[in-house]
Amino acid sequence: MQQNEITEVLNRPLSRELLARDVTRLAYVAKDGTPRSIPIAFTWNGTHIVLCTAKNSPKLPSLRANPAVALTIDTEVHPPTILLVRGRAELDVVDGIPEEYLQMNGSYEMTPEQRVEWEREVRSLYDGMVRIIITPTWAKLIDFETTLPSAVEELARQRAERVG
Repeated sequence: MQQNEITEVLNRPLSRELLARDVTRLAYVAKDGTPRSIPIAFTWNGTHIVLCTAKNSPKLPSLRANPAVALTIDTEVHPPTILLVRGRAELDVVDGIPEEYLQMNGSYEMTPEQRVEWEREVRSLYDGMVRIIITPTWAKLIDFETTLPSAVEELARQRAERVG
């Protein structure tokens, strides 16, 4: 997929709504060769999807060995809106708490007092974190009105050929 095609998908209004959500599911291949899919908070900076994790996270050795990842961001209503992204993960070890981590956790419903306590707890727990910076290499938006999963698109095409 060409960069301009990826940008076009990610700039669609529905994609922008999904990229403003709190949680994605990150899929990667573990060091033992088996697949993993985990929910994780994220933020979109207009170019990259950024995740943050503990420096001792089990996913980090796997991502160092194989930086290929896939993400799913979707809604919980019917029909769902789904943004699928494939990309490459780059790991950036940082001292302290990355600003993205504070941003991505800023939309949870907390009172101002709870927010202060949460940040104090986070700062006392982590001496640093790892930013997982994902560069999209492929993207597809599925809204079940203008776009469908590829297998359903194929079935619809075959039905049209039979009927038409």
